[in-house]
Amino acid sequence: MYRYQLPDRAPLPEILPTDEAAAAINRKPQTLRKWACLENGPIRPVRINGRLAWRVADLMALLRGEVA
Repeated sequence: MYRYQLPDRAPLPEILPTDEAAAAINRKPQTLRKWACLENGPIRPVRINGRLAWRVADLMALLRGEVA
């Protein structure tokens, strides 16, 4: 009989919703929404079915200071 085994750890997501992304970079969700609306933030979101999502790689680069 075949048994499915779960991985030891869940893989990190490639994108985060606005609330989780804001918490990750210690900002309020409205700040990220403003960046998206005005297109003047240090990182740009992706839209999935009309909703904002943020790439984890972009968030990590922002935290490392690689993005102005």
